[in-house]
Amino acid sequence: MSAQPQTNSLEAALAHALRLLDAQPALAAEQAQEILAVSPGHPGAELLLGMAANAQGDFARAEAILDPLSRGQPRSATTWLELARARIGAGLRVDALACAERAVALQPALPGAWLALADLRFAAGDEDGAEAAYLQHVRHSAHDPELMGAADALARGELPDAETRLRARLARQPFDVAALRMLAELAARLGRNEEAALLLEHVLERAPGFDAARRNYAAVLNRGNRHAEALAEIDALLERAPADPPLRNMRAVVLGKLGDFDGAIATYEAVLARTPEQWQVWLGYGHALKTANRTDDAVAAYRRAIALHPGFGGAWWSLANLKTVSFDAADIAAMRVQVQRPDLDDDARLHFEFALGKALEDAGEDADAFAHYARGNALRRAQLPYDAALGRERTRRAIHTYSREFFAAREGAGCPAPDPIFVVGMPRAGSTLIEQILSSHPQVEGTMELPALIAITRELRQREGNPETTSYHDVLAGLGRAERVALGEDYLRRALVHRREGRPLFIDKMPNNFAHVGLIHAILPNAKIIDARRHPLACCFSNFKQHFARGQAFSYDLADMGGYYADYVALMAHFDEVLPGRVHRVIYEDMVADTEAQVRALLAYCGLEFDERCLRFFENRRAVRTASSEQVRRPIYREGVDQWRRFAPWLGPLEEALGPVLERYPAVPLPEELPARR
Repeated sequence: MSAQPQTNSLEAALAHALRLLDAQPALAAEQAQEILAVSPGHPGAELLLGMAANAQGDFARAEAILDPLSRGQPRSATTWLELARARIGAGLRVDALACAERAVALQPALPGAWLALADLRFAAGDEDGAEAAYLQHVRHSAHDPELMGAADALARGELPDAETRLRARLARQPFDVAALRMLAELAARLGRNEEAALLLEHVLERAPGFDAARRNYAAVLNRGNRHAEALAEIDALLERAPADPPLRNMRAVVLGKLGDFDGAIATYEAVLARTPEQWQVWLGYGHALKTANRTDDAVAAYRRAIALHPGFGGAWWSLANLKTVSFDAADIAAMRVQVQRPDLDDDARLHFEFALGKALEDAGEDADAFAHYARGNALRRAQLPYDAALGRERTRRAIHTYSREFFAAREGAGCPAPDPIFVVGMPRAGSTLIEQILSSHPQVEGTMELPALIAITRELRQREGNPETTSYHDVLAGLGRAERVALGEDYLRRALVHRREGRPLFIDKMPNNFAHVGLIHAILPNAKIIDARRHPLACCFSNFKQHFARGQAFSYDLADMGGYYADYVALMAHFDEVLPGRVHRVIYEDMVADTEAQVRALLAYCGLEFDERCLRFFENRRAVRTASSEQVRRPIYREGVDQWRRFAPWLGPLEEALGPVLERYPAVPLPEELPARR
């Protein structure tokens, strides 16, 4: 047998053995031994034997093989890396450090070498050296087939495959900052925001200069309603890249969420001065202008976004969502052209469907308008699944937990501050009107739909270690007086960043907080709670016409919405029974019919003197951040009360789901008729 065929055969056997290394290291070692039997001292087979010993955790044997090999093959970067791994496993970190440094010096792009060096430096307390090595690892990760396989799976949207690859990698190399960042991105895509934030915190602990991870962290914090923290991360990034348009745009978004609309508008304007073609930025700019009561400027910004990108459904919907813009025939024709495009993605399409629904409703074409609303809702429903049975079970659990005895045993406990006024209820039930009326009083500040209470419920669930299945009501029931006081104080601390005017009382108008009335009373017993209620068909159809930027998954199906409304009525009826007089209810139709009487009753409940400015709420120039922002800047008008009746022929599923709640409105059905009590 000639030397060349034998060499080719050995190389083929070696390549086969290398493929076995990850999954079957013992078999790879056997293959290496067979090669060495044929070709004693073969350096590739010796290296493979050492790698297999490392993979099996036999670090003493690995070092015994690799140490002499490194002297015989001093230019082999892979040998030095594997020797470093053997010495790490054997606890010889000082010796391992020198080996890892030799490996990266010989081959800077060697996969895993910089990571091994970074881990060793970090363990030795050399944080600066570790960070430099981690960043080099990130820089060279494009040469790592394992990481690139996970990255490709992420890019293709094959998330289960990507997660499997990343977790396998991290099981072997738990501090791989590149893999951790990718896993965080995956978690964020799946809505596991807290997990994503924790992973990125681990990354930034070891590699503070990993700017891509810090960007991800800022985005995750923003998505998790940790806006002040997000702003700090963005500002840190801007110190290194002050002109970065995406970063400045993100900063403007976060400033808006913190209520600094002047700052947000100025930031958007600075971005657009440099990059005026950014149609997405024009949209954000329009949102900030709208909230700051610069409606004409907002319309111009939305129109500019459309001019730059006619297929930008979000800009068309933003115009419709002002509620005061009337689309003309040319606008309707332009939108119809877009919805006929076969290449239009679902997100753009659903925005067009909602916008066309509004345009055609205004034009009196009710059947066509409803058809567009229905198509928009169906698209959104597919994106945002809703489990009606789970929602009902949560309501039932709350009713079961918050008994008269529960509150009697905890009477007077909690943080005594009277500052918050919670306005709760269904979305589109008049909560923004109530907020505008109250914030026209000199003692009351309007803020926004604060996420603080929902964040507290999430953290209560996490205390049990299984947030997906734990009922926070059960966790709350086990808390002592001091813990409930601390939770109330924590809520006030979270809300503080949104209180800019120094008034003694402030409004939190997150409507979904009706589900947390029990928690509010337990941790803030002196807070006021106002339930905004509107005719079930008017309220629910108004929700059906509304595309919400986030959440409200129940609102994209008429039957789901009717069930949700009925569950809401059942829960509030329960609190009326166990905490009589605790919640003040405002019926929207009564507010329209006799505004002054309702305003006087509302102020009296809040312990406030009557103030004429509350009747002239439409003159209040404060920023308003909800879909009703333009409506509450006008006097109350009767026309909106019965607008739903035009669409009654199509509301059968909603009427059926509402049942006795609709029949008895504004009264409440008997307890046995309420669904959540069954």
